[in-house]
Amino acid sequence: MTFPFINSIISWFLKKRKHQVELFLKYPIDVQNELLQKLVSAAKNTEFGKQQDFSSIKNYTDFANNVPIQRYESIEPLIERCRKGEQNLFWPTPIRWFAKSSGTTNAKSKFIPVSDEAIEFCHFKAGKDMLCLYINNNESAKLFTGKGLRLGGSSAVYEDNNTYFGDLSAIIIENMPFWADFSSAPRQETALMSEWETKMEAIINETIHENITSLVGVPSWMLVLLNRVLEKTGKDNILEVWPNLEVYFHGGINFNPYREQYKKLIPRDDFKYYETYNASEGFFAIQDRNNSDEMLLMLDYGIFYEFIPMSDYNVENSVAIPLSEVKKDINYAIIITTNGGLWRYLIGDTVKFTSTKPYRVKITGRTKHHINVFGEELIIENAEDALKAASDKTNCEIKEYTVGPIFMNGKENGAHEWIIEFKKPPKKLAFFTEMLDNALKNCNSDYEAKRYNNMTLAMPKIHQAREGLFYDWMKKRGKLGGQHKIPRLSNSRDFVEELLKL
Repeated sequence: MTFPFINSIISWFLKKRKHQVELFLKYPIDVQNELLQKLVSAAKNTEFGKQQDFSSIKNYTDFANNVPIQRYESIEPLIERCRKGEQNLFWPTPIRWFAKSSGTTNAKSKFIPVSDEAIEFCHFKAGKDMLCLYINNNESAKLFTGKGLRLGGSSAVYEDNNTYFGDLSAIIIENMPFWADFSSAPRQETALMSEWETKMEAIINETIHENITSLVGVPSWMLVLLNRVLEKTGKDNILEVWPNLEVYFHGGINFNPYREQYKKLIPRDDFKYYETYNASEGFFAIQDRNNSDEMLLMLDYGIFYEFIPMSDYNVENSVAIPLSEVKKDINYAIIITTNGGLWRYLIGDTVKFTSTKPYRVKITGRTKHHINVFGEELIIENAEDALKAASDKTNCEIKEYTVGPIFMNGKENGAHEWIIEFKKPPKKLAFFTEMLDNALKNCNSDYEAKRYNNMTLAMPKIHQAREGLFYDWMKKRGKLGGQHKIPRLSNSRDFVEELLKL
């Protein structure tokens, strides 16, 4: 256990960072423009910098004219050369680490370059800021009187030509300073175990007798862990195991479908939930206020931001705008330029700004993960808002779900096919279906238009999944734990068909 005076010292140290945060809150565009110039200047003598004539870039307009918007496929050849040992290709300092991206269940892997600068000034800095913002908002926080339970992904780190690749969480743990292990649980060697179910058991055995004060991890997998903790201990709720637990830092997927389940597991009115927005490509935003569903865009992590309105989205042929031109409540695709050597890179996420003074965002989904087979433009935000509304009206709880299209066949209309695993099923599935359909109409006018008189879209078709279906499916695909996410919306029937067979 860490002593109370150490809690006070660490808290004081973290609070000091708040002054730097206030600088980019006050001068956000200046901070971003200065950052862009630093990134361009740093990389002007790299192979990519010479190709795109970085030396001639004097401002954002030059940058946008010189450098194309890029997807992973565009930069893959340079990354593969870097993985084989070549350096100074797209970033001036040696890149030894590559985060193997596992954001979806797609078979193709991406290897995202992670520079030493990205580890220290983005990921590590964000970890400290996450604690800083929480402590500044909660003067009585006692995080450091105990330990934080971290639940990362696969730990396997592989070497290839003196470079290394693996899950981002494994890369972060591998590079953590030795003292970080003292305030975290489980131990590093346990956190880095590769077989998910064995690791889960080891984490439980190692932590149930610790004084755990915070949780960090993806909501779906953390939920699995917490339920198993209760099975193992025979306790009724998590506070009976860890009475000093005060906050859960979560990210990776939308928390709303899981919120009610967490409230039952952790029945404390003053328990805090803090959302973070990070990916293999960088750490982008952190919830900066208690009881908020927005996150502050962090502008001094070595990441320069641009945005494409989804109404004008045309992948690499899109026209982007800088942060200074964004407006509230418009769905944007994000483009990042980073201190890891990604230049005008489309990360595939979409966000809406809820505020521009300061810049706060909500994640709305993925550029690929939506359904637009019939012109309905259904995004994850619509789906999850509608699921919550339908669940509230039918007194049920949802554990997991995925949606795919039923394509038009002859004179038969198309529809959306949902597979939903309920924690607490509705009494009448037909009534739930009707409530979901109504809620989708309320939050998406395109969906409502296509549903009018069943002209294009018929009523949704919903399957009630057996218990554990999604867990078994992810296990079969070798995608248990960590950053692996269940795909929510798809324009194809691949995921739906696989699940129906199980």
